[in-house]
Amino acid sequence: MESRITPLVIDNQEILHPSGERVASDPSPFQGVTDDLAIQAVESCASAFPDWSATSPVERRSLLNKAAEILESRSEDFIQCMQEEIRAPRVFAEFNVRTGVDFLREYAALTTDALAGTIPVSHGESYALVFKEPLGVILAIAPWNAPIILGLRSIAAPLAAGNTVVFKGSELSPRTHFLVSTLFKDAGFPPGVVNYVLHRAEDAASVYETMINHRAVRKCNFTGSTNVGRIIASKAALALKPVLLELGGKNCALVLEDADIEKAAKQIIDGSTLNNGQICMSTDLVLAIDAIHDKLVSHILALLQQFASPHRVITPSSKRKLNGLIDDARAKGAKIHTASNKSEILGNETDYPATVIEGLTPEMEFFTVESFGPIMGIVRVKDEAEAMDLIQQSSYGLSAAVFTASHFRALQLARKIPAGAIHVNSMTVHDEATLPHGGHGDSGWGRFGAKWGLEEFLQTRTVILNP
Repeated sequence: MESRITPLVIDNQEILHPSGERVASDPSPFQGVTDDLAIQAVESCASAFPDWSATSPVERRSLLNKAAEILESRSEDFIQCMQEEIRAPRVFAEFNVRTGVDFLREYAALTTDALAGTIPVSHGESYALVFKEPLGVILAIAPWNAPIILGLRSIAAPLAAGNTVVFKGSELSPRTHFLVSTLFKDAGFPPGVVNYVLHRAEDAASVYETMINHRAVRKCNFTGSTNVGRIIASKAALALKPVLLELGGKNCALVLEDADIEKAAKQIIDGSTLNNGQICMSTDLVLAIDAIHDKLVSHILALLQQFASPHRVITPSSKRKLNGLIDDARAKGAKIHTASNKSEILGNETDYPATVIEGLTPEMEFFTVESFGPIMGIVRVKDEAEAMDLIQQSSYGLSAAVFTASHFRALQLARKIPAGAIHVNSMTVHDEATLPHGGHGDSGWGRFGAKWGLEEFLQTRTVILNP
């Protein structure tokens, strides 16, 4: 990992505070933004907005496609940086690059259709014209756990619609998010169209309030935890600013008695451990019908023992949280199974073995708390009705999976599961640039992805023509 300080980027210029003020050092050095620099970033975007919003969709499409080409050409730099910063497995870093390219190209393809208006029926001899227009300056806040995908989708959709963006990266992935921001400058986006800021953890509240209360900021999109999402939404509400929120999940997999057990076990364990279980869509809960419960557990535990090395979570505090959830489940009667990693390599403060909680019950903390680690809990249920009752009690609603031989049965259940996406015979982790992505309930509101994501950053204007 490079030791140089990751800068802010405003007006396509890298910025380091000359006095060294607000430079953070953990996990890697970066320049934290001051309130004055935060205002400068917003006002730079505001100044760039009139010209940028007037550019033709064809030009915006060309620039987004150029950014995609640059990302492809620099893929190895992005992969290595992501592996070093957040300890991502290479396969997940590669997926981030591929999907990031897809997002850029999908939004590029949509630019020419994004602003298409309508002529609805109106009274008398008048004609009503409904135009779609960009909002203005968008505050985009992306997390560390899939920094390329989540960073790019927070920026590309607003840009495609003609907005300008202040991109607030994560203090846990400052360098990867810096690389994301440079794609737009190097692709030829004008100064001020995309500005990049970071802040130290202790400055989060002040910096966010400074930006969301600025009159030029018209909307915020945020991906992160439900707890922080509540703060983001409440502060934005006081400023009368809309927000797009993609928050946490307690994602479940329902395995019915007619399921392919071997396939279900493989998909479940992959969904639980991919990127060390640190994905908003990671499989936390498994609801297994009594008739196939023991067979499913046996298959899952066999796969669990195939992990030769431990997983690694992002911070020591993450490990402490996971240990607390496991201790609570064990104390309340659950059986804990872990991958047979060598004990001598589990001493690192962020190492964590893939873990299965057998005999999970609603009384255990893990049943309702998003773990964000390589852990799953298996719940034995009598039948489909009991399983659906438990699913519908959850306050979260991001992703779910149903394993069954009957697609018609799966579709019937999918219509009843309160989640943004339901995957039949596949893991809960799934993201494509052509699909809407978002949740219900405590998992947020609004949608990223494709035309649904683009609509989030447009407003309408009605002009009525009279004789």
